Amino acid sequence: MPATDGPVVDRNPLVDHWRTLLEQHARVTCALEKALGEHGLGVSEFEVLDELASQPQSECRMQALSDVVHLSQSALSRVVGRLEEEGLVTRVMCQQDRRGIFAHLTDEGRTRYEAALPTHREVLAENLQA
Repeated sequence: MPATDGPVVDRNPLVDHWRTLLEQHARVTCALEKALGEHGLGVSEFEVLDELASQPQSECRMQALSDVVHLSQSALSRVVGRLEEEGLVTRVMCQQDRRGIFAHLTDEGRTRYEAALPTHREVLAENLQA
């Protein structure tokens, strides 16, 4: 068996594509974290506010919200807890189903979201040029 100078590299195009996606995600996420930090928000906090702001009543059931922002129920609960401590979101029990909880965007939350929105979009434009 011939000796090799280094590890065997799998040049599978799917693996290369996957690694490119991971690199792009990490780069954009780091840029967003830095920029949104100036507004006192992280990427997950902004994504929650963004989704709530897009809802007709500025609220969303927690279970549905976790699917949209791609967080586990426990991670979402921690994010919403932080937003709640800052007065940006409130949690409200569902009147029809007491097991359901809604996250609701407050006026202060909408104000912070609207201040951070141009920054978010600017970072996306800078990092995701087609």
